[in-house]
Amino acid sequence: MKKLLFLVTLLPLFAGAAFAQDINDEITLIQAEFGMGKKQLVEAYMDLPESEANLFWKVYQEYEDQRQLLARERYLIIDEYLSNLESMSEEESESLAKRTLKNDVALSKLHQTYFKKFKKATTAKNAAKFLQVDIYIHNTIRNAMQQELPFIDEN
Repeated sequence: MKKLLFLVTLLPLFAGAAFAQDINDEITLIQAEFGMGKKQLVEAYMDLPESEANLFWKVYQEYEDQRQLLARERYLIIDEYLSNLESMSEEESESLAKRTLKNDVALSKLHQTYFKKFKKATTAKNAAKFLQVDIYIHNTIRNAMQQELPFIDEN
């Protein structure tokens, strides 16, 4: 029930995901819907000159391909957490915590790697602008999700 409530709270953010058949379908739909909206937001915020835009968007697509793999893992961790919340063992708790921390580190490393690539494709200022908006978007979503996730042993 808590899993369903959690997914329902995400509907305004990811309208198409409610019709998915399983978690992998849900993730694919969420990422497709999110990806389109995010790209529009980034495009409007970045306002790049044509001379930089083509290279930026090439790097952006590479970045998104890598970021989506990390996001998929994050969704799977959340799904497993919600599925096991009522009867979570010590081992499951430790595994989920370690996977979450590893996912966080991987996203930070991805930002470091792609900051350099965006800087090379555009300018340091534009790379920083992208990093700023990307981190803002993901922190906003993570915070919204975190507010809806039940705490361990919450009654």
